[in-house]
Amino acid sequence: MSSWLTSCQCHLDKLVSLRRIVSPIVACHRRTKLRLNTAVGRCCSTVQGEVRVRFAPSPTGFLHLGGLRTALYNYIFAKKYGGSFILRLEDTDQSRLVLGAAESIEDMLEWAGIPPDESPRRGGPVGPYLQSQRLDLYSQTALQLLESGHAYHCFCSSQRLELLKKEALRSGQTPRYDNRCRHLRAEQVQEKLAQGAPHVIRFRLEVGIEPFLDQIFGWNHHEVAKVEGDPVVIKADGFPTYHLANIVDDHYMKISHVLRGSEWLISTSKHILMYRALGWQPPTFGHLPLLLNRDGSKLSKRQGDIFIESFRRDGFLPEALLDITTNCGSGFNTNQMGRKLDELISEFKPSRITTHSALLDLKKLPEFNRIHLQQRIEEEQQCNLLIKDLQGQIQEVYTAEVLDQEVLHEGYIRRILHLRKGHISTLSELLSPVYSYLWVRPSFSSQQVAALTPEAQHIASLVLKLIEERGEDLSIERLSEGLKTLATQTKATKYREVMKVLRLALSGLQQGPSVAEMMASLGPAEIRHRFQNLLLLSETSE
Repeated sequence: MSSWLTSCQCHLDKLVSLRRIVSPIVACHRRTKLRLNTAVGRCCSTVQGEVRVRFAPSPTGFLHLGGLRTALYNYIFAKKYGGSFILRLEDTDQSRLVLGAAESIEDMLEWAGIPPDESPRRGGPVGPYLQSQRLDLYSQTALQLLESGHAYHCFCSSQRLELLKKEALRSGQTPRYDNRCRHLRAEQVQEKLAQGAPHVIRFRLEVGIEPFLDQIFGWNHHEVAKVEGDPVVIKADGFPTYHLANIVDDHYMKISHVLRGSEWLISTSKHILMYRALGWQPPTFGHLPLLLNRDGSKLSKRQGDIFIESFRRDGFLPEALLDITTNCGSGFNTNQMGRKLDELISEFKPSRITTHSALLDLKKLPEFNRIHLQQRIEEEQQCNLLIKDLQGQIQEVYTAEVLDQEVLHEGYIRRILHLRKGHISTLSELLSPVYSYLWVRPSFSSQQVAALTPEAQHIASLVLKLIEERGEDLSIERLSEGLKTLATQTKATKYREVMKVLRLALSGLQQGPSVAEMMASLGPAEIRHRFQNLLLLSETSE
């Protein structure tokens, strides 16, 4: 905590050094020291169970990696300090809503293993959790701002606003509203309202915004009134903008900490002005550094492959996604691969979150998935779920080709999973042509066999004898030893060609796992069947 305080003090000193007049320096220094003490006290008091954090996406699209990462940090923060994780859907931009996105977002959070404690689906004590169902609350708050003089009606047409924008761009300035309507007299406003003139409600920005302490970026201060026009808080359709709705909801939902992307850092001063205008205590803010591509470019929804549903469809595990998105970032005691959610919670330390952007290398995702898939295989309950999943996929992919239902038996699939763990990155790899021999019997010609050896019958007989001697004990180690001995009993075929013949008879392929592993996977009964086929093929070709 002392190092954190020291860091905060450094940010304060930099801010103070920019001031030229002595008395404001002293006053500001005293005020910010008081706020620092308050923030520290607030942080320490809430870690005992008063923490309430939220993930508040807009259902204008489906959940992607950037959103999952923000949700994950909020979930971990809540669980670390015994608090609650809330899902709130900010659906006030009705024109951009995507059908099915709201349901999908919650589905994906549940799939990822970070379900909300309160949400549109689960309900909760401070609902509803859809902003479109809280419009009365925003209207009441806007009326409160109007009555206190902190907001006003704006009747400027869209044409006028567009002209302002074009003029600013033509002169090389940043477009901003000129606050024209804040100067209307009360009787002018009442006359226009009586005429039913279209209007919005704008918040009156004031100069002199106080600095605020961000848990990650330290002291921040953005004099919004000098660079922006008064923002709209209620649109012409009666729906609130993000700026109003998010502070109203955070207040009434008793959010203690706001953890969101650093792109919102510049808007926080504006939000604090609104909190103060309403007489509310702002939550503690922490702005997470951006999640970027490996080359430093922004993650874009247009990439198409960053949506969580796509990763699930491609066979990636939720644990692997959680692991890779935290591994490339900060906030944890260690940074090793293979961490599960409970380990992430245990190792989480907010003071370790840096301001540096997290560079995500999705080329590493298969390796993360390989590690987590192996962990699942080694856990009996998780392995049972994998078996059921694979049974369904086998029937779907090899519907007409599966002649022996033994390949769908739990024991058989379990054996294969344990033999292949650490070698496959996704479950679906076992359905690729390389592993087709596990589910369907291979076909090959006598010409292929003859090209490898003239001793096919003899080799097949030796294998059948080996299997008879080994019985059910088909460990890879013992099979490897037996196969080496077997290869010495041929007259005109070298070890390498013997292995090629065995591989051809077992799989119809010339690549894949070792011959010993293939045999251990298939089991004695299926090995006998395949080498008896080799015997028959060799006899008919003579």
